[in-house]
Amino acid sequence: MIEIKTRCEEETRALGALLAGYMEPGDTVLLMGEMGSGKSVLARGMGRALGVVGPMPSPTFTLMQPYAARIPLYHFDLYRLEDYEEFEAAGLHEFIGGDGLALVEWPEQVDLCPPRRMEIRFERDFEDDLRKVRVECFDMGRAQEIYRAVKEWEEAR
Repeated sequence: MIEIKTRCEEETRALGALLAGYMEPGDTVLLMGEMGSGKSVLARGMGRALGVVGPMPSPTFTLMQPYAARIPLYHFDLYRLEDYEEFEAAGLHEFIGGDGLALVEWPEQVDLCPPRRMEIRFERDFEDDLRKVRVECFDMGRAQEIYRAVKEWEEAR
């Protein structure tokens, strides 16, 4: 696990772009934190780095938005769901661990915890506009490489 701070949306997007370079088909990224903490900003940074063009709004009302990219990208917002059964009934579970990258905002709403995942937790200090970002990889053989890249990125800013 590595913990860093980003000072603005631009840095949060840049962190997402960095992390996107390490993603592979079948990966799931769980984005956790209160509203306005940076989840959608980081997701957009990842999407842009993977080649998504056009708007990337948070899929709050559609639950999941697919994007054509270097790796198929599935961006979820599970805020409005009650539990895993509702997630499964909507057929959304089929996009986890499949042919693309799943970026999931609010995974705690349905207790989503796939074995191969990256968890990114945001804590925001609204007064200073700082975000504390914790990145932890599970069952990803490249975890140490990712942590090293994030640490080097933070030191270079």
